[in-house]
Amino acid sequence: MLFDKYRYVVVEGPIGVGKTSLARRLAEHYEAAALLEKPEENPFLARFYENPARHALSTQLFFLFQRIDEVRDLAQMDLFHTSTVTDYLFDKDVLFARLNLSDDEFALYQNIYRNLAPQAPAPDLVIYLQASPEALVERVHRRANFEFCG
Repeated sequence: MLFDKYRYVVVEGPIGVGKTSLARRLAEHYEAAALLEKPEENPFLARFYENPARHALSTQLFFLFQRIDEVRDLAQMDLFHTSTVTDYLFDKDVLFARLNLSDDEFALYQNIYRNLAPQAPAPDLVIYLQASPEALVERVHRRANFEFCG
């Protein structure tokens, strides 16, 4: 059984690869808790897509605080009795911040991150999913059309 050995499993990969779908299925199959990204809760995300330079810091900080709250709860759980599957790797947040923030904003972000990151436990297993760029673009477009119409 997967969770006899691994209590905290992360499913990671690029957008549109199927992280959330696999994390949900693993959690359901192994009767583990699912800790899933909630981008719909970020009030800055739509504005970020309209004007990335202006809204990058607020978007990144919202995600950082949202995720640290989730992983803090995970760190406080008894990992010997509770298994969890997530669809994101907490440490990847810094990579997105570096790509999206100005140098001054990134320095501020790093300072906040350094003060919060020690609260995040390291995963026992990271499953990295891959797909061709063409498949990823098609899935993202399909998802955007579905969400827009739904």
